[in-house]
Amino acid sequence: MAEGIAWRRQGELLYGVISLDEADFAGAPGSALQAASESAYRRIFRLLEAQGLPHLWRAWNYLAHINQETAGLERYRQFNIGRQEAFMAHGRGLGQQMPAACALGFAGGPLSVAFLAGAQAATPIENPRQVSAYDYPAEYGPRSPSFSRAVLACPPGQELLLVSGTASILGHRTVHPDDLLAQCDETLANIAVLLAEANRLSRGRPYGLADLDYRVYLRRAEDFPRLRARLEAALGPEAAWVCLQADICRADLLLEIEAQALQPLERP
Repeated sequence: MAEGIAWRRQGELLYGVISLDEADFAGAPGSALQAASESAYRRIFRLLEAQGLPHLWRAWNYLAHINQETAGLERYRQFNIGRQEAFMAHGRGLGQQMPAACALGFAGGPLSVAFLAGAQAATPIENPRQVSAYDYPAEYGPRSPSFSRAVLACPPGQELLLVSGTASILGHRTVHPDDLLAQCDETLANIAVLLAEANRLSRGRPYGLADLDYRVYLRRAEDFPRLRARLEAALGPEAAWVCLQADICRADLLLEIEAQALQPLERP
C-alpha cells in the first residue's frame, strides 16, 4: 500500500487501485468529488514517480451518480476538474501523453480509480472522426476530459492496444440519442477507425475487430437482449466480450465500449 493505493509491480509494469470516500473531503473548495479526484490522481502520480514508472497508460474511473448535478455542476464535470488539476500539477499538460481511460457511474460507493503504468511512454491514438476529448469546447464543462481515444504500449516483447471507453460521438456531439442499435453501430465504427489508426503505428500484425477483448457498459439492463444480438452479428458469435450495467458519462448515451488486445513482437 502507498497513500491508500493497493498496487503491484512486475518488472516495468505497475497496476494499482485506489478508492476514496468523498465524505473525507467534505467542505473542500469546489466539491468533495473534485477534491477526491484530484487527490486520487496526485497520489497515483507520486507513486509512479517514486517507482520510476512515470507513464500512465490506462485508467478506469468509477464514481457514484455520474450524471447527477450537485454543487451546481454535473458530477462527471466535477471529476474532470479534479483530474485535470492533478495532471497539470504533475507537469502532464493536455494532449501530452494522455492515457486511455473511461469514466462510468454506479449507484453508490467511493470514487475508485484503477490504473496501469509502465516504464516507456505509450503512443496516443486519436480518432479523426472525433474532436480529441482534451480539446472539447466549454459547453462540456469547465475542464475537458484528460484522456486519449486509445494508446499503443510496449511491455517487454509485446504490444498492447488499449482502447478507451468509446461511444456514439461524432465531432464532439452525441449522435443517435435514444436509439440503442444505432449508437452501438456508431460506437463500433469509431472503434474500427481507431484500429485503422493503430495499424499505421503498430510494429506487429494488423488489429481487426475480431482480435479485441471487449467490455461493454450498458445503461439499461432491459436493453441487453437487443444489444447482444447486434454485437454477435457485428463481431461474430465467438467474439470475446462481457457486458456490465453502468451509467455513461453523458446522460444521452446508452452504451460505451472499451477494448484491448495484446500481441507478441518478434523484434525489440
